[in-house]
Amino acid sequence: MKARGQKEKPARVRAGKEDYIKFLGTAGARFVVAKQLRASGGVFLSAKGKMLIIDPGPGTLVRCATSRPPIDVSKLEAIILTHAHIDHANDVNILIDAMTGGGLRKRGTLFAPAECLEGEKAVVLNYLKRFLEKIIVLKASASYQIGGLEFSTSLRHQHPVETYGIKFPLKRGFLSFLVDTKFFPGLLESYKNSEILVIHVVRDTPFENEEIMHLTLEDARRIIFSLKPGKAILTHFGMMMLRAKPWEVANRLSQELGIEIIAASDGMKIDLNL
Repeated sequence: MKARGQKEKPARVRAGKEDYIKFLGTAGARFVVAKQLRASGGVFLSAKGKMLIIDPGPGTLVRCATSRPPIDVSKLEAIILTHAHIDHANDVNILIDAMTGGGLRKRGTLFAPAECLEGEKAVVLNYLKRFLEKIIVLKASASYQIGGLEFSTSLRHQHPVETYGIKFPLKRGFLSFLVDTKFFPGLLESYKNSEILVIHVVRDTPFENEEIMHLTLEDARRIIFSLKPGKAILTHFGMMMLRAKPWEVANRLSQELGIEIIAASDGMKIDLNL
């Protein structure tokens, strides 16, 4: 029996039968991340009894602790990095430390492109690598497994660092994370049969500098129109997208294309049909 006035601790998220994704953050581009106009915690996935985080950007650990219910990062089975940029990988080291009990329990798997692990662009601290049970290097258009949970990578994206999107099979089609890239036609083939398409849209208008390798709203429109997913979720917003009110942008685009399109918000949960 708890003493009078003592608050009951909230139940923590543990691996179970519920399959869903939760957006720990929806920030994209340096100013939105730096000012934390949107959180930048990446995506939490609970599926087939496994718990993992995709692209743990700045603040992921805090977002997990303050989630309702809290996400117990010591129970994570895996971390997936799509590329080495800081808004996608900043909290990878603290999560490795947390999921392994500071190295006291050798467990968990890190999936990441080679550039995240070695060389001048590496983001994973060397001393933490031995804490993990496995480190698996991601390559283009390849398949991987975490227990009974399978996923595959896209072709290599056109981005300044080695980058791959991630696709999880659903009962129908895929849950696809089309992360940072410049638009190019190969994306349409690589992401076909996406039932739920999570797409990173940094800006609502074209970039003045053609060398910037991110998707704009027009790029997203072209991709969604071509792929015709059951549902598209816009996220990873830059300042221009926030000013354009992404929830209104998504609503207009949905009415135009006749496809369910929503703008992700921090903490938003989407149930999955695995």
